[in-house]
Amino acid sequence: MGAYTLPDMPYDYGALEPAMSGEILELHHSKHHAAYVKGSNDALDQLAEARDEGDYAALVGLEKTLAFNLSGHVLHSIFWNNLSPDGGDRPDGELAAAIDEHFGSFDAFVGQLSTATKTVQGSGWGVLAWEPLGGRLIVEQVYDHHGNVGQGSTPILVFDAWEHAYYLQYRNVRPDYVDRLWNLVDWADVTARFTAARAAGPAIPGLR
Repeated sequence: MGAYTLPDMPYDYGALEPAMSGEILELHHSKHHAAYVKGSNDALDQLAEARDEGDYAALVGLEKTLAFNLSGHVLHSIFWNNLSPDGGDRPDGELAAAIDEHFGSFDAFVGQLSTATKTVQGSGWGVLAWEPLGGRLIVEQVYDHHGNVGQGSTPILVFDAWEHAYYLQYRNVRPDYVDRLWNLVDWADVTARFTAARAAGPAIPGLR
């Protein structure tokens, strides 16, 4: 039995229309996300086989494969729950205060995360993350599914900028897709992730 499983969607495939078509959502979840789950499990099986045989010739490639697929699984799992057919507007409470403190204003934050997502080179993600060492929110550009991120930072809001997330509907106009994602953001979910990440403290003991 595999270590990872494809999570059920928290809403129907057509629930995010018109911002995200049901056709795109079904392909994205049932094909692309499912492939990352399978890729993670396959990599774990191959790593176990390498250990059993004492043959680590393919280790570097297998480690990269696991990182790529597992990161894809994690980010997509967050992405689905970050979105809601009843989303939009803006956060309040402590998350709103933290955004104002660390970005200057909500509008400035929207501008930074939108630009990070729109300008990822090739495929990737725009990510709002909690960075525990500095005790602050940061925006990260994720290339493919990993890289260029702060070690120990926790993603709390993620925007998928891979072409499979939008191309059938928006063609090559990624900015239009990103702009419409803001109408779907479930700020209750983002706030819950922010609260949990902040409460966890530094991921690496001894760092201040």
